[in-house]
Amino acid sequence: MAKYLLLCLWLLSAVAGCLADDVTYVNEFYSKTPQKLAKYSWFGNVRLYHFRVPEDAVLVRWLLTAMRGSGFHCGDQNIAVHFRAGAPPVINPILTAFPNSTAVSLAYNLTVNVRSGQAISVTLFNVTNPVPGDWFLAAHLPKDDGKIEQQGLPSCSYLFQPQMFVRRAADTPVLQANIPLTQTVTAPLKQAQLKVFVPEFASRLNVFIHACSVKGGPASDCGLSITLGSASLGQSSAITVNCSAEEPCAISVANPPWNTWVRVTVEISQPNVTATFSISANLTVGCKPSSVPSDFNASLPLELFSLRSSSSNTSSNASTAPAPRANISDGACVQNPSVFRDEQDVLSIRFAVSNGNLTVESEVPTMVALDLDSAVDSGGALIVQLDLNMSSLIGAFGSIRACLTPSAPVLQLNTSHSCDAAFMKGYSLRVSSNETKAVLRIPFPEAALWYLSLQTICNSSVACRNTSAMVSMSISVSACVDDCGPYGECRLLRTHSYLYAACVCKAGWLGWSCSDGSAALSFSRQLSAALLLTLSNLLFIPPICVALYRGYHVEAAVYLFTMFFSTFYHACDQPGVTVMCIMDYDTLQFCDFLGSVVAVWVTIVCMARLKEPFKYVFFMAGTLIIAMAMQLDRRGLWNLLGPVLFALVIMVTAWVYRSVTRHHCYPPNWKRWVFFLLPGLLSALIGVCVYVFAQTDSNYYYTHSIWHIMVATSVVFLLPPREKHVPPWGWPHKLCGYKICRNQKEELYTVT
Repeated sequence: MAKYLLLCLWLLSAVAGCLADDVTYVNEFYSKTPQKLAKYSWFGNVRLYHFRVPEDAVLVRWLLTAMRGSGFHCGDQNIAVHFRAGAPPVINPILTAFPNSTAVSLAYNLTVNVRSGQAISVTLFNVTNPVPGDWFLAAHLPKDDGKIEQQGLPSCSYLFQPQMFVRRAADTPVLQANIPLTQTVTAPLKQAQLKVFVPEFASRLNVFIHACSVKGGPASDCGLSITLGSASLGQSSAITVNCSAEEPCAISVANPPWNTWVRVTVEISQPNVTATFSISANLTVGCKPSSVPSDFNASLPLELFSLRSSSSNTSSNASTAPAPRANISDGACVQNPSVFRDEQDVLSIRFAVSNGNLTVESEVPTMVALDLDSAVDSGGALIVQLDLNMSSLIGAFGSIRACLTPSAPVLQLNTSHSCDAAFMKGYSLRVSSNETKAVLRIPFPEAALWYLSLQTICNSSVACRNTSAMVSMSISVSACVDDCGPYGECRLLRTHSYLYAACVCKAGWLGWSCSDGSAALSFSRQLSAALLLTLSNLLFIPPICVALYRGYHVEAAVYLFTMFFSTFYHACDQPGVTVMCIMDYDTLQFCDFLGSVVAVWVTIVCMARLKEPFKYVFFMAGTLIIAMAMQLDRRGLWNLLGPVLFALVIMVTAWVYRSVTRHHCYPPNWKRWVFFLLPGLLSALIGVCVYVFAQTDSNYYYTHSIWHIMVATSVVFLLPPREKHVPPWGWPHKLCGYKICRNQKEELYTVT
């Protein structure tokens, strides 16, 4: 612990020397609990860490600690760590295909290496001028090789712990619009940090540097550079302009993020000089929507709040109701319809306008605001669907272009410009007469106020007035894309208080929404797997018959129980379409695991040949204890190993006692050893080795079937012969009259 404290102090002192100027800086430290890493097969294997970077942070330094969790001999291991600001990282470490119409920007990642023989590895990662707000780290081991590891056996395990050091400016100067501010920058350590607030409806931000003077260098060149924005490790997160001999030096960005503080950083490139300059900012409000009426019912009709179906509206539905011309008046430059946000469940949100339809015109764009400005909304998928109503086309209609952007809208839609905003990536959609439907899916959307802007584009520049079309709009946030399809299951995950969702796929399907069928199992293979795993349990019929013939009725009942529930558990546990569940999956699994262990328990105790009162006491007590252990941890190694070892102790003790009292080896017959005990032990050993060491996800259906066969075969060999006084099948040769019971010791019959 002392070593880590010294490292922390060194980090803080090193950070403190980088940005020493008149601004007051404070240092903060955040840490997360270490978590055990898993091999990656789906997003649920990822260990997700949620940090909150404060406003005015000038430096973030992550201390990434990877620890080997066991003394088992392990080779070199690589740990992938992904970073993203605003939402959980979208990753694709196994290179699967994403579903159609899905916009993906893979997160920044790095690799932490733990070398062989190294117990701990520490990696430092710096981000200068980070974006404030939510940051997410995701860590995992490489691709899962499919090996099914049994709990309790030695294995290589790794723990990962991220810690965050933050250096924050407590009194960052505020750059107000049209008010110059004088600043001084000294190379090489010092930089000027300022911030300017961008109000709503601002269309452009300009920053100017003028009246620059240099001390200790050439007076003709200040050598300054201006950076707008913060680092988010994503595309277009900041814009930089180098000011050489130009004066005034200016930087300009269109569509800056609304209602946000924008960082302004001025740096000097020349060494050992001091530059003094004047800096100012200018904001342009290019387009502002008209004010909505005060009447609530006029801005958003009450019928929108009715309990109606949340299914997507189709173009046929759109034609049944006229679409509103949302909040537009003469001279307005943008339509701004009121939006209804309906929170239906966890990670289930629906956005709607009146009637679900919009009239999109060519003269002015339409802007729809989508409130996702909370981290709790970023753990799902944002789905936007537009349907063009072909019967509503007016004028020289060509298409409707739409841009979806976070933090600020793009309102210049009738140009060839992209949908990207100042510091944010935008997403484009288009519907036309040839393609009337457009869908966009964004997994893990950034927590921000999103804007969907739409405008009709004419097919020619001639007579491009009074052109419009009606479009049906369906916008929602769902836990998973397409609910993971028919070959996946959407699961809600949690890290501390943060909730997110991911798809776990089956039947060999892969991908973010289980839509990648490159490795999918065919129906014939699914059917073969189901038949092998279920019909292999029929090999318990011979042990049941042998047990009944030798008078072991309780043991036969246990084997029947095991065969029944193992058959229907594996029928219910199948991936894909070859599934049949006769009861709840959890109940079937519990009964299968319980029956398997109890079958082994009663077989070994039966081999001890105890007197009946003792034997049935052990049967009952062992079954109750095994049931309790199964409820605590069904896959624990000691749930099987414990009863087996204890039963072997009972059996060996009974056999040694008989050997001592009878003065010869027990069992006395060498044929019993050669033709029964040794084959039974060999079958059991083969089954255990296959179960523990050979099972993988790809060969599970036949290796586990071999386990069924070997266990059933071993029971046939290991069950002891029937007692001399017990007739075959456990019943007397002659059943006559009203004979009910038989005293085996006295050979007396009681007749009633």
